[in-house]
Amino acid sequence: MAPTDSTAEDLVADIEALEARLADAKKSITARFIGQERVVDLTLSAMLCGGHALLIGLPGLGKTRLVETLSTVMGLDGNRVQFTPDLMPADILGSEVLETGADGQRTFKFIGGPIFCQLLMADEINRASPRTQSALLQAMQEKQVTVAGQTRALEAPFHVLATQNPIEQEGTYPLPEAQLDRFLVQIDVAYPDRKTERDILLATTGTEEAESHQVFTGPELIAAQKLLRRMPVGDAVVEQILDLVRAFRPDDPSAPERVKDLVAWGPGPRAAQALMLTVRARALLQGRLAPSPEDVLDMAKPVLVHRMALTFSARARGEDLAGLIDEVAAGLARQEAAA
Repeated sequence: MAPTDSTAEDLVADIEALEARLADAKKSITARFIGQERVVDLTLSAMLCGGHALLIGLPGLGKTRLVETLSTVMGLDGNRVQFTPDLMPADILGSEVLETGADGQRTFKFIGGPIFCQLLMADEINRASPRTQSALLQAMQEKQVTVAGQTRALEAPFHVLATQNPIEQEGTYPLPEAQLDRFLVQIDVAYPDRKTERDILLATTGTEEAESHQVFTGPELIAAQKLLRRMPVGDAVVEQILDLVRAFRPDDPSAPERVKDLVAWGPGPRAAQALMLTVRARALLQGRLAPSPEDVLDMAKPVLVHRMALTFSARARGEDLAGLIDEVAAGLARQEAAA
């Protein structure tokens, strides 16, 4: 059944109101996390979609500062875990301890770990062992954890923002493909340009620093996530998402020869789902009522780059996944424009 005019008008009004609040949130975030608008937009997009983000960048680029600021602005209870090789699953999930009551009886009491929050920063997640990394799998996908045979729900909303250092790989454990796929987007945090770095120097080395203020609450963020899913998506955008995702599967007949030659395995349906959500979020952050084909092109790299892998020979030749995604996405866009 087609929506009534009043329903459509209400949806437009709700979207416009949310756009204004998101603009306020971005202003509050950039008061402490100066510059890097692309990083802020992608992180907010992940949270608006109800997903998790993997931030890749060298130390000292403000990743921790960004997560702390997001916790304040979005009104979420946040925790931080520094992942190290000796970190155990119980250090994240919690454990049961034997407690003696006033009457002398002994009972087991569950002490929740830092994962029982709304915004978890998993700092240098690839430094922990695979056993500890896997402790996050159920939490990220199902928003619940199982400890001592009992399943405990996490408070909604629940988001994981994990960080990785792309250079120092000694003593690290690369995240398995199954866990990488749980991250909605991969966000590359690059060095700031000269002007931005100058602003950072002046803003952070004085006697006072700018403060961020709360814009959202947890329930309001959940309402925003539901509203985002109500945003209309045109058939052309849906078809472009399908074309893009299937183009990177080397065994698909529609895949370009470059993909068949260079890609070992491509993105699954979860990548298409992520694109459907993130293109809406990008449109919302830019003050538009519906996503466009340009949104698909812009979100292709953050959504796809961690969901596929190059062949050994392609890596040996120095091929780059990010460049391949840009190349194939641009080629599809030209074909659709010519059609």
